[in-house]
Amino acid sequence: MGQFCSEKILWVLALVFTCVLVSINGVEASHKVYPDYQSLTASNVGRLHRTAYHFQPKRHWINDPNGPMYYNGVYHLFYQYNPKGAVWGNIVWAHSVSTDLINWTPLDPTIFPSKPFDKYGCWSGSATVLPGNRPVILYTGIVDQNNTQVQNYAVPANLSDPYLREWVKPDNNPLIVPQAGENKTAFRDPTTAWLGRDGRWRILLGGKRKHRGVAFLYRSRDFLRWTKAKHPLHTAAGTGNWECPDFYPVPKQGSNGLDTSVLGPNVKHVLKVSLDVTRYEYYTLGSYDTDKDRYIPDDTSRDGWNGLRYDYGNFYASKSFFDHSKNRRILWGWANESDTAYDDMTKGWAGIQLIPRVITLDPNGKQLLQWPIPELESLRGENVHLSGQVLKKGDVVEVTGITAAQADVEVTFSFAASSLDLAEQFDPAWKTLDAQDVCGRRGSTVEGGLGPFGLLTLASENLEEYTPVFFRVFKAGYQHVVLMCSDARSSSLMDGLYTPSFAGFVDVDLTDKKLSLRSLIDHSVVESFGARGKTCISSRVYPTLAVSDKAHLYVFNNGTEAVKIETLDAWSMNRPRMN
Repeated sequence: MGQFCSEKILWVLALVFTCVLVSINGVEASHKVYPDYQSLTASNVGRLHRTAYHFQPKRHWINDPNGPMYYNGVYHLFYQYNPKGAVWGNIVWAHSVSTDLINWTPLDPTIFPSKPFDKYGCWSGSATVLPGNRPVILYTGIVDQNNTQVQNYAVPANLSDPYLREWVKPDNNPLIVPQAGENKTAFRDPTTAWLGRDGRWRILLGGKRKHRGVAFLYRSRDFLRWTKAKHPLHTAAGTGNWECPDFYPVPKQGSNGLDTSVLGPNVKHVLKVSLDVTRYEYYTLGSYDTDKDRYIPDDTSRDGWNGLRYDYGNFYASKSFFDHSKNRRILWGWANESDTAYDDMTKGWAGIQLIPRVITLDPNGKQLLQWPIPELESLRGENVHLSGQVLKKGDVVEVTGITAAQADVEVTFSFAASSLDLAEQFDPAWKTLDAQDVCGRRGSTVEGGLGPFGLLTLASENLEEYTPVFFRVFKAGYQHVVLMCSDARSSSLMDGLYTPSFAGFVDVDLTDKKLSLRSLIDHSVVESFGARGKTCISSRVYPTLAVSDKAHLYVFNNGTEAVKIETLDAWSMNRPRMN
């Protein structure tokens, strides 16, 4: 996000690099292609802003998570990777394995260009475990310099290998090719397959027809011969190309996840798409008509960029999978860098995978909840606990005794009922704005009634740099509107960074007069969860003063109404074994 050709154009021209718009997986028409950088192997890996407990390979560029699965006691994560440099290019499917989703062991790349059906690229896809415990990968191959996209499959060479190190691409590929009249350069990212009541497998492919986003539906009885359905599973006008689609069920009650093939009246379905027009991901909740093979979003879900999002920050090309060992659905998402390609080349790496999240349906049935996997808590070290401290207007309290640059923080704020009456009015003119625009106008230093209050993360001692994560409460008639922000505008003294005021509204009942926040702080990423995962925001930031042991963590209140730290727990986070 923020990596558009119009950005830093003077810098690009000064370095005499060419900005080329290409259609690549997860970020169509937004990557800058730097031919002189693509194959510059990093001899040194910069540590200054490198994360400690978020997933990264040892060096170089990564993007979309691919084909995550749990198989015979081992978690597998494949991902788009440049083995030769720290910018996009030379893409292969890298492969790491884990038994706990926290500590990871790298293996050799699994899929790389080697056949006529993927000679020019091996792009994103998914894994499905077929009956008989047989995993198969579906992925997009690029067959020519015109960016023609086809769908291929790969299977393990040796099922007795616990790590499935080697995969084979049979010569009967490709399985699916674009038909006449289809946009062959927007035809990609096969989903995990699901099995219908008629015994046929189904997958989705992302694409577009002119400006209409499309989830193409294909069916097969044997997983080898695929037939395109007459109608897409779902489509929406004016949304542009749909890529990295995901389609899966969630139970209407309870917190368990479901296998992708589960159908019936007790489930809702989720359709997620990544929109290259906006650089963000959107999902809807709805019903799946299995007779017509159509998906119908609920009245409370909207297609397009006014819809629901997994994350209102730097989060893209996500992929979920069902973890049958613990009956849960887990979501992986990619966060790109927000600095320049030159910075990435200099430090020798670019991109992280955000912490895996457990997905459940909100009891209100209108949205999903997301929460970091509980295994993350095994990395918690030193702990600081606060409670009962009242923050009046202008108060800033430091949280000491932890490593503030590498921390996990959970805080619950409470406030008086009368404070809700004194919340600032929600300007009717803002109804045409999205949350990010509102946050841009009403930042962490703009005095309100109830709020802004929250955390100052990755802060320098004298607050020359800080990334605030905070709430503001507004009155809108007899209702209240809660805004959550992660504002990077004051995050760094460096020039040339993308520093947006990311924000989302929080659909929360304030009857108990409380708001909770959890932030995972890891050197160059602040990943935050508001109201137990109702609203999530991830920011990439690059402080120059607030680094390592010079980073600080504060709690603040810049509203006229007092708020109380009901409870706050912060932990230093240990490093896992990371590739």
